[in-house]
Amino acid sequence: MSFRGFFLLLFVLLGPLVRPAQGQAFDPRSAVPPDSLKASEDILPHRTDSLRQRFDEQRVLNRLKAYSRRKTIAGRAVSGLLNFTKREEEKAGLDAVLLDRQFDSHNFKIVRRVEIKTFDAFGYSLTDSTKRPRSIVEKSGNALHIKTVRSRIRQVLLFRPGRPLEPQALSESERLLRQTPEILDARVLVNELTTTSDSVDIQIFTTDVFSITGGLDLRSPTSGRVSFGDDNFLGQGHQLDNSYRYGLGLSTDNNENPQQWSYEGSYTAPFRHFVSAQARYRNENNFRSTGLSVQRDFYSPSARYAGAISINSINQTTALAPPPPGEPYLYFPLRYTVQDAWLGRALRLRSYDLGYENPGRIIVSGRLYNINYNAIPQPDPSTGLKAPDFRDGTLLLGTVGYSVRRYYKDRYLFGFGRTEDVPTGTLVSLTAGYDLNGSISRRYAGVRLAAAGYSPRSGYLYAGVDFGTFQLLTSERRWQQGLLSFQLTSFTKLYNTGNWQYRHFFSSRAAVGFNRLPGEQLQGISNDRGIRGFSTALPIFATSRFALNYETTLFTPLSLLGFRVAGIAFADAVWITDRPRGGSPFDGAPYSGFGLGLRLRNEYTALRTFQVLIGYYPRGFSDASGVRMFESPRETVTFTDFGLGPPGTGLYQ
Repeated sequence: MSFRGFFLLLFVLLGPLVRPAQGQAFDPRSAVPPDSLKASEDILPHRTDSLRQRFDEQRVLNRLKAYSRRKTIAGRAVSGLLNFTKREEEKAGLDAVLLDRQFDSHNFKIVRRVEIKTFDAFGYSLTDSTKRPRSIVEKSGNALHIKTVRSRIRQVLLFRPGRPLEPQALSESERLLRQTPEILDARVLVNELTTTSDSVDIQIFTTDVFSITGGLDLRSPTSGRVSFGDDNFLGQGHQLDNSYRYGLGLSTDNNENPQQWSYEGSYTAPFRHFVSAQARYRNENNFRSTGLSVQRDFYSPSARYAGAISINSINQTTALAPPPPGEPYLYFPLRYTVQDAWLGRALRLRSYDLGYENPGRIIVSGRLYNINYNAIPQPDPSTGLKAPDFRDGTLLLGTVGYSVRRYYKDRYLFGFGRTEDVPTGTLVSLTAGYDLNGSISRRYAGVRLAAAGYSPRSGYLYAGVDFGTFQLLTSERRWQQGLLSFQLTSFTKLYNTGNWQYRHFFSSRAAVGFNRLPGEQLQGISNDRGIRGFSTALPIFATSRFALNYETTLFTPLSLLGFRVAGIAFADAVWITDRPRGGSPFDGAPYSGFGLGLRLRNEYTALRTFQVLIGYYPRGFSDASGVRMFESPRETVTFTDFGLGPPGTGLYQ
């Protein structure tokens, strides 16, 4: 075969495998976009229909996360504003576990060692051991923060090394640690690696709250309010609170010079055995007060004794009547002291379960409330003013009650994923006593009933009712100053939609007066007493009140400057009556309010909740439009514990 024939055969065999070079393949149509009206489907590029494409949340988060890693100013700003760390929810022991049955297998073992480890406020988590403070904000906050000392942690524990471990001591200690204002979360665990059949080693982990608070409220260039506080002063659990107001703008039409500033402060120090002491001082125009108190509550079902003693001294000047035009006010001194003391004893009931203590308690308590007037107004008869009837008095009260207390764990009630304790139980109490004064003595009688239940499938329900009244010790035996109070609190189970979670909250409060004295009035219907954000155009006087409150809280996965974000919607309504002696509040149309807003909550600071709301009020609002944007620290609902406090009369407020 000739060379030409061999070359021709090789070309025929390899020809199908040969392709033109990519750089040399030029299509003129690629230089000009095709005409969308005339081009065929195979020429036009295929693009996703933007109207039907679903929002890709994860892609947006990934782009923001990548942008936050840049070293530019904008990248650092995104990193500081948004938190991309996925929160791992702790599952163990949180499915509505009844607290006092978690550690039954270790009851009555000897406590050998107690290891305490505390963490700073920022960057640490008890549910994720790998978390550490990384940002400048977290490290700077921890540098300013003083960690809770171990001696403060030991004050709250219900067990001691070398002693047998009582039932409920571990779970109750964990709950009490979480309830202290300086601690965000706590875990009390048994070291299973070192435990034996007769002894245990206990590990305690706590994370702190950034306890320093401060504020500056400037109302004008010459007036405002400055506040400073610390819920964990020097890491000892001491609470310091100060508030100073200046430029109050107080004035009269008589060229007087009232005090243009006010100050209010307190200092609280906790001690061992759950004893705390508090000193208080208040100074404002025509009013001074100082107080000192020492108290110990029924902090736990295991507490056997509780009580308190307080002394308050008030020094003020008061005007009995407005003066004629152009003349100055005539002030008179009013000085008095108030001594208040009470003592309670909880009696345990027999338990037929050796590993489980009966939660029921019989509680007996007594109280002495005494008021002494050191100076009272004594106007000159020529002024025509009538001297007020201030008399020394003593109130003696005694209470006998039956209490059952249990606690459950849950999440997403007031916090965003933080472990929270839900109180349940039953309470029945009877109160009786005498009001001894210089005019007409009276006797008092009152009853209180309350119960609460919880289920992870249906939620929480609390109902309580109080009734109390005085009876004159005269031939008429007339009843007066009666008060019927009712409270209902409920929330549903937690609903989940992806990373979004929500609950429904419902509450109702009633204060119905009977045979009230002339001039006695309830303190309005705004905020905690009825409608949040409500501001009246004219004063609303009421002797009975019934309020309904509804709220939906939507917990989002968003985080802004360390604040978790939740959306809320609310509806409030209040019925009142202004009849002088009280009675049914359902006399007329209710006052109401509706609104939307955001709740920002930072679990790591003492000032944890901040709400921005917009409300609409159809009736009685100060603004004709009925619309208001406001800030409120109000919680959704408040829990009522089932431990009896000091004997008392119903609060008409």
